[in-house]
Amino acid sequence: MRRPRLPFRAVLATTLTGLLVATTGVVLATGGAGSTATAEAPSYAAVSSATAATAARKTTNPVTPGDFTGFGFDQCLAPTQAKMDRWLATSPFLAVGIYISGKSRACRNQPNLTPTWVATQLRKGWRLLPITLGPQASCQPRFPRYQDDVRIDPRPGNGTYGRAFRMGRAEADTTVTDAKALGIVAGSTLWYDLEGYDSKNTNCRESALRFLSGWTERLHELGYVSGVYSSAGSGIKDLDDARVARPTAFTFPDRIWVARWDGVANTSSPGYLREEGWRPGGRVKQYRGGHDETWGGVTINIDSNFLDLGRGSVAARETRCGGVPLDLRTYGAIRRPTATRSAPAGQVKALQCLLKEKNLYRGSTNGRVNKRTVRAYRVWQKHVGHTVSDSWSRRNWMSLLAHGSAPLLKYGSAGEAVRRLQRSLNAARPANKLPVDGVFRASTDKALKTYQTRIRHRASGVVTAATWRALAQGRVRR
Repeated sequence: MRRPRLPFRAVLATTLTGLLVATTGVVLATGGAGSTATAEAPSYAAVSSATAATAARKTTNPVTPGDFTGFGFDQCLAPTQAKMDRWLATSPFLAVGIYISGKSRACRNQPNLTPTWVATQLRKGWRLLPITLGPQASCQPRFPRYQDDVRIDPRPGNGTYGRAFRMGRAEADTTVTDAKALGIVAGSTLWYDLEGYDSKNTNCRESALRFLSGWTERLHELGYVSGVYSSAGSGIKDLDDARVARPTAFTFPDRIWVARWDGVANTSSPGYLREEGWRPGGRVKQYRGGHDETWGGVTINIDSNFLDLGRGSVAARETRCGGVPLDLRTYGAIRRPTATRSAPAGQVKALQCLLKEKNLYRGSTNGRVNKRTVRAYRVWQKHVGHTVSDSWSRRNWMSLLAHGSAPLLKYGSAGEAVRRLQRSLNAARPANKLPVDGVFRASTDKALKTYQTRIRHRASGVVTAATWRALAQGRVRR
């Protein structure tokens, strides 16, 4: 990691309440860790998810960062609430790295970092990456930074580097104390920032690896997940080489955070990190170093990161109306049948299901346009201000598919609201052909930005209250 800077009739009224409601959102951090998975050991994505689920039942704060694939940023000084809120609503980030512990961190004074700040970000959807910058490798020339911080003891002793190991355990104790004081619960990942060093210096390298081994072992004893951030060319490469050549010599971190500023937003680092290491679900990559970014008129100096942690961003499976498919190749016009014309049964079943869920249709989902079906969708059309007709249009599809709560969504979001977004975007523009899986990935981001451009909204890739309102109105272009 770079040197930290201080820097959306009675039954109808009840059922449709909440249409076009407001939204909320999230952001990422600097540093970098992913979980350790080898052929011999189970994926730590599964282990840490189980630990997280247990911990989450004991507190109001969720485990962080949890399962997530998406973008994040890190900055040494925790930003003010106003800045966090603005970036949540306007930036692509959903995770943020914060320095919570360590005598060698530049941002020892953290005026914004309180239990209330942590709880507020977690409640609003941010994924937090708590970072410690304590003792550094003995051959790291920029440390110690102050009079009271120290380097990792490089003395080999009897060859076990016991002093370094004990220092790692002690730093884990201090970090957990600081994390708990801020409301960061067991099951969360705590990241150790080990700045780059000279890997050719044997005692420096080996003592650093033993320090990290002590850090990881103690975090496991205390119920936390271990993450390590370091340079691709030193700390990460040394960890990966040891993982392969000396798998029993150290206790390896569950997750790694790779600092490689190649500008590529993924979690790979060819030449330094083997592709199978810490996969699945154990990697973060800091792909761009310190730079200013401005979102919503607020500028922050950040590092940029891409995360793929735990199970990644996932959405629970859904079953609607006993298994009626709602993900259609096209959401076309539906008209009353005639002697020579019939409506596509699959589309009619989907429409009947959606109207049934709104308590507007009480018939069976038989795929036939009957009087009850027409009566139900005419009521919907009237409610949302569309032309009341015996025909059902693409605009009508959009409004019905988008209806529901209106949370802020962006790359990395997952769940029922993302499915509604994906279906409504497919109805708005059949050429999208988005997979409806409930996970906001690059394809959804691209389709959303195209839609925002067509309706003359800012192509932010963030689903705000205005975006939900446009979808619920069935707006195709302005």
